[in-house]
Amino acid sequence: MKDTEEADRRSGTGGPPAFRAAVDALRSTRLRPQVEVEPTPAPQRLAPHAYALEAVVVDGDQELADGRLVLLHDPAGHDAWQGTFRLVTLVRAELEPEMAADPLLPEVCWSWLTGALQARGLGYGEPSGTITRASSHYFGGLAERPPASQIEIRASWTPREGLGGVPDTASHLASWCDLLAQVAGLPPAGPGDASVVTLPQRRGPQPQ
Repeated sequence: MKDTEEADRRSGTGGPPAFRAAVDALRSTRLRPQVEVEPTPAPQRLAPHAYALEAVVVDGDQELADGRLVLLHDPAGHDAWQGTFRLVTLVRAELEPEMAADPLLPEVCWSWLTGALQARGLGYGEPSGTITRASSHYFGGLAERPPASQIEIRASWTPREGLGGVPDTASHLASWCDLLAQVAGLPPAGPGDASVVTLPQRRGPQPQ
């Protein structure tokens, strides 16, 4: 029985009905093909129930950005969340030198996150996060490498709950992928864009 509960916890098939419905919606979301998304082990100490996805934005053989999105659920509610669900994200991408030097870059990146949610008409509350800009300079045996800069977005927000206490997690995932694509420098997908794919499902046991 314990092994079954552990498998349900990792796959998102366990937990209360509202959580299972929210996870099912994430799994059925269709996304633009440049964003490859798959399940990944979720952190276990943030909430009673959690489900996580990781994503990579690709252009040919090149990875332009990557990220992780975690859905948290506490049926008893959480004072800091002001709700029973919470979405937590990490997004990273390499930057062009001229963009890395922009003093307004942190504010712009935060506006990309909120703008992606607003563009899809999503209700949310209690947003919080940090924008980190890092630069790497190479010396010695690595001196031939050009300097590199990276932006990292860490954020969380409370999705508005709908019927049955279930948030529209599919649309929140789509908006998160919009953010990933924007950070990666891809053009926005048109409203009639049919170039979408279904989330791949990881096979076999999940690593701890």
